[in-house]
Amino acid sequence: MSDLDIVVLLYGAPAPYRASSHHGGWPVELFVHTEATWSAYVEREVRKRRSPLLWMCADGLLLFDTDGVGTRIAAEARNLTTAGPPSAPGEELDERRYAITDLLDDLAGSADQTERLFMVNELSRRAGELALAIAGSWGGGGKWLARRLEPWNQGSTCTYIEAFVRRWRGTMSPLCVWWTRYWNRLVAVCGTVQAWRLVMTGMAPSARWYTAPTH
Repeated sequence: MSDLDIVVLLYGAPAPYRASSHHGGWPVELFVHTEATWSAYVEREVRKRRSPLLWMCADGLLLFDTDGVGTRIAAEARNLTTAGPPSAPGEELDERRYAITDLLDDLAGSADQTERLFMVNELSRRAGELALAIAGSWGGGGKWLARRLEPWNQGSTCTYIEAFVRRWRGTMSPLCVWWTRYWNRLVAVCGTVQAWRLVMTGMAPSARWYTAPTH
């Protein structure tokens, strides 16, 4: 059962804090803030292009609002989410690409199923985060990473998750198909971005498509 996230706004202390409880058998997570701490937390999270607090207020249901602050914050949250996150610096994208290359090399050289399980898990997370960063989309973790990536799966015969599961089991081809479509969509979204390839004929992870940073 997923917990119920509730943002609570106070005028002052003891906010900010978080609290977990149960109500009617349902797990509840309280995110308690003042208007000032809400803004500070959101500002910090937005810089990371991933703000659970912001999305709670943008997509959530306003339970009650006695002074108009809840309505104002909800409107601000919707404006910020619609505007999108700040662009990822080029240096960050380069480092993310290089990390994926390393993981692909390690994966290609491992026959241990336990190792492959953890590497595929890490690769799927990093690849998803890179896709969203390059596309200028909001990021997420856990189930929210999967939901943010959902538009990338539309119309694909092999979805993002299916591709990595099959790769872990030893089937290379579906992952090649997914990566090729993934690359084409990145180019379509980003326009003139310096081309980089993860997929070659038969998918050769040892072929370096990016050179390690010199610093």
